[in-house]
Amino acid sequence: MRGDPPDPGFIADLEFLENRDLDLSVRLGAMLGFNALMITIGTHPISASPGAPLALDAHSQPLFVLASLAGLAPLIVSCALALRAMLLGEEFDAEGLEGDAALRQRLFASFVHSIDAQAHYLRLAIRWTIAGGGLTLLVWVSILTAKMI
Repeated sequence: MRGDPPDPGFIADLEFLENRDLDLSVRLGAMLGFNALMITIGTHPISASPGAPLALDAHSQPLFVLASLAGLAPLIVSCALALRAMLLGEEFDAEGLEGDAALRQRLFASFVHSIDAQAHYLRLAIRWTIAGGGLTLLVWVSILTAKMI
């Protein structure tokens, strides 16, 4: 692939894909950090000091504790999806290919495929995060409502 210099169009396309890949990596890292924060926040009812407005007692309020833990499950799924996307690589099999153009085309195709797969996993991670955040908020409202009644 390094024998003949590639044409400028290929270089421009490859630079575009590299920027897109970097953008996705930043977004996936931000999503993973946000999920970690959401999981920490979601455990608050279980770990809060007794007497705090959201504090739960596992012995006397087992349903709220289980509901709070269930709200964390979609956030954990979202973390797994974000990690899966980050671990995707641009590996390709060059066996049977001859010539610079064929190798460059295979490299380009594998790069495009990995970016598409990462974008797909990012969309799924966002949906799971929204679901987990919504469930966590619903549990918090339920806990506070029960304590106020």
